[in-house]
Amino acid sequence: MAVDRRMLHTDAFAWYMEKDPVLRSTVVAVAIVDKPPDWNYLVRRIDKVTRQVPVLRQRVVEPPLRLGPPRWVPDDTFDLGYHLRRVRLPEPGDWAAVLQAARVAAMADFDRARPLWEFTLLEGLPEGRAAFITKTHHAVADGIGGLEIAALVVDLTPEMPEIEKLPDVVTPPSPGTVSIVARSVIDDLAELAGTGMRIGRGMLPATLHTLRHPRTGVGEAAGTAASIGRIVRPILHNASPVLIDRRMSRYLDTIDVPLPALRDAAHAAGGHVNDAFVAGVTGGLRRYHDRHGVDVGELRMTMPLSVRSPGDPIGGNRITLLRFAVPVAIADPVQRMREIADIVTRWRAERAIPLTQGIAFGLNLAPRSVIQGILRRVDFLASDVPGLSAPVYLAGSRIEAYYPFGPTIGTAVNTTLMTYVDTCCIGVNVDVAAIPDVEALMTDLRAGFDEVTRVAAPKRHRAAVG
Repeated sequence: MAVDRRMLHTDAFAWYMEKDPVLRSTVVAVAIVDKPPDWNYLVRRIDKVTRQVPVLRQRVVEPPLRLGPPRWVPDDTFDLGYHLRRVRLPEPGDWAAVLQAARVAAMADFDRARPLWEFTLLEGLPEGRAAFITKTHHAVADGIGGLEIAALVVDLTPEMPEIEKLPDVVTPPSPGTVSIVARSVIDDLAELAGTGMRIGRGMLPATLHTLRHPRTGVGEAAGTAASIGRIVRPILHNASPVLIDRRMSRYLDTIDVPLPALRDAAHAAGGHVNDAFVAGVTGGLRRYHDRHGVDVGELRMTMPLSVRSPGDPIGGNRITLLRFAVPVAIADPVQRMREIADIVTRWRAERAIPLTQGIAFGLNLAPRSVIQGILRRVDFLASDVPGLSAPVYLAGSRIEAYYPFGPTIGTAVNTTLMTYVDTCCIGVNVDVAAIPDVEALMTDLRAGFDEVTRVAAPKRHRAAVG
């Protein structure tokens, strides 16, 4: 295990923004299994995974005077029994109790002297079922990174592969302050030199191009600068006159939507599942505003966009946060999907997206008020995470459903979709200060998805959005 390493600037962004507790970036997921997993096997399996993914045995240390990003250092007091827990729910042990446990996990901060993850097995559900709750910090893994870690824990069959005898872990002592400072300075200089070389390599052809085609060259530079401005510009007011307040209390719930129906609806509009997903959310939010006697034409949305490359290691926060307005008042779901598809396509093509690490570096140096201005007045967040097309097993137990609950990070509500086999499992994380009548919101969101799936061919439509 490496002595220490610095965070990516995007990891550090997820870490630093939590100086405002409303912007905590805790990611929670709940897997429902048909029976309790083999506990002893599960412990050994996750013990092995912590050796495969070093960040699971590392804690965070901030260099003095902000000399570079925070660093991952080995936790020389790592205790698997703290991070992996087993609890039996009191009677009646129903789904509401599972969501309450997930809600508490989503609201509670981490012990920042330890690695930033906690897994809990909940037993005592009806019909012998169990639930497995995973809680990770966004700096440890984004949605795709979390699935990469999950892939090391689950199997494609109920048979449990033999785990070879695990070698002893030799954990170097945590580096002291002097070592942290020295390594941070060395890494800062190396990054500065590397950035200078990349700029130099790119400058010559860019300069020649500008000399030969001055108007085009200057236009491209201005276009990139404008793109950066669009990505980081502060939002001065809420688009919604209803979703205003932000506090720390959360409410969690779920929606099931048949994947074939949502996919067919998207295809009917010439788009993708993500377009139908966002259209379902906006349809629900339109109904919610109607319920409150408010006409709203558009709302602002945060959409995480993965910038992960095939060669990137497992885990990490390799996303950029795009914020843009989407139509809400369009009643026709097909037209709404098409409008959303056009908007999302344009934003995914922003020139500044390849500059995500540099943008995050600049934001990490900005005052907290700047980050609050960027994130706190966005109305909702919608995230579509690629899921699993076949059933998987956790220590011999079949996973029946898998719900993700992304952080609100300043929005009124986060809706996160992950496909599991033929179901879109949608986790809804609500800031109850912004939306106190959460049951009404859930009714409206389910109606929004039902409206969208009705676009699909009748033989594919299911009115069982639940």
